[in-house]
Amino acid sequence: MSFMLDHPILLIAVLLIAGVVMTRFASGIGVPSLVLFIIIGMLLNQIIYYDNVQLTQTIGMIALTIILFEGGLQTKISNITKVAAPALLLATVGVLLTSFTLGIFAYFILDMELMTAFLLGAIVGSTDAAAVFAAFGSKSIKDKLASTLETESGTNDPMAVFLTVTIISVIQMPGETNVLILILTFFWQMGAGLAAGLLIGMAGIYAINKVSLESSGLYPVLSLGFAMFAFGITELAGASGLLAVYVMAVFMGNRSLTYKYSILRFSEGLAWTMQIVMFMMLGLLAFPEESLNYAFEGILMALILMFIARPAGVFLTLLASRFNFKEKLFLSWAGLRGSVPIVLATYPLVDDIENGYMIFNIVFFIVMFSALLQGSTITPAARWLGFEKDGGAMPESMELLTLGESRKDIYGIRLPEGSAHSGTAPEDLDLSANIQLIGVLRNDELITPGQGASLQADDFIYVIMPRRLRGETEEYLGRTAEQETDRHPRQNTENT
Repeated sequence: MSFMLDHPILLIAVLLIAGVVMTRFASGIGVPSLVLFIIIGMLLNQIIYYDNVQLTQTIGMIALTIILFEGGLQTKISNITKVAAPALLLATVGVLLTSFTLGIFAYFILDMELMTAFLLGAIVGSTDAAAVFAAFGSKSIKDKLASTLETESGTNDPMAVFLTVTIISVIQMPGETNVLILILTFFWQMGAGLAAGLLIGMAGIYAINKVSLESSGLYPVLSLGFAMFAFGITELAGASGLLAVYVMAVFMGNRSLTYKYSILRFSEGLAWTMQIVMFMMLGLLAFPEESLNYAFEGILMALILMFIARPAGVFLTLLASRFNFKEKLFLSWAGLRGSVPIVLATYPLVDDIENGYMIFNIVFFIVMFSALLQGSTITPAARWLGFEKDGGAMPESMELLTLGESRKDIYGIRLPEGSAHSGTAPEDLDLSANIQLIGVLRNDELITPGQGASLQADDFIYVIMPRRLRGETEEYLGRTAEQETDRHPRQNTENT
């Protein structure tokens, strides 16, 4: 194995290939791939000595930034608005209740100091979207539940970070905590993070759509630069960089962007790469001979989190919501732990908090056990409760090919349910003279103009058009019959 250590590039190549192969294997057995990434790291631990916690924390924050950016780009605002209230309550009050409940159990069972116990609870208080949806593979769940989990997971990280950092400061400076300042700090972090995300998102959209770069491959890099800038400048201002990144990504992902499809694919690949790196680094930091000493405590805390703390947080937070018992039960079970607890578990080590290594090893077992038990049963649970459905939502539109200096692109745009253009022949669409209709894709069958076929909902219409016409074309093809009626009420009345 010394040969591999002497050739680090070859070692990295082997690890990346192994990580990608493991995702396919994990999908087949219904286990989140993070478990296998961690195992690879633990195996590597036997030949490479690694204990640089500070480096792990830095790489972890970079990874979280990229993962949240990619997740936000894929999130539809229409889905968020439907479940905004319960999801945001889960992301704040739910995280607080979950952390508090687990902290109380840790205080009595693990014989920790009270604030140290609450620190453990805060570290594992947030859920992980990537871990949840990786467990579903090609399956998807009821839209309301999926949107709630997605929004909660994207917005609860700042709360977990705030609680972790706050409790560490209380431990380090006992008796010097001002509750009013803590409350004001919380609202500043969330409010400024939200505002920064929106402002930088608008700047990013303007730059990507207006700046002409030499290569199309530079636009994804530019978008990533804005994501890093959003995190860095917001953290410099003392606000939540993670929230700023997620808000910016959601804002950008729901607007027309030049090379949007390229940006999405680039971000998705980079997010997977960072997940592989981050979880392998956790495995490297977990020394088996030391971690096994905390196996009982870790598994016990994991069970308490899954069966008591998380359900308590969900049911109490959603007490006045319209979610029924089965939906709350599923939301409780789908709260997998993943990347965020791993990064936050390095904070006590970096700040030299008492029992820091104990906390890290317990978090290690919580993440592993949660992924193995909940991750492998989450799809059967969805099926048992009647929330599973085949397939996922199709994209509204996608950029397929860029035609160089002509500044024209080939796009595929989906007709929505209840489309105003259903029954219309493709060649009869009222498209601009600068737009060339290529054809229509329906159930893997290509329909070309002039074949006598009529358009249907879920058809993909492929066109070549200038980038400047993308927004209005998507708006035109995305109209529903109901929207068209609202646009011309007088004409419809006269026809009646």
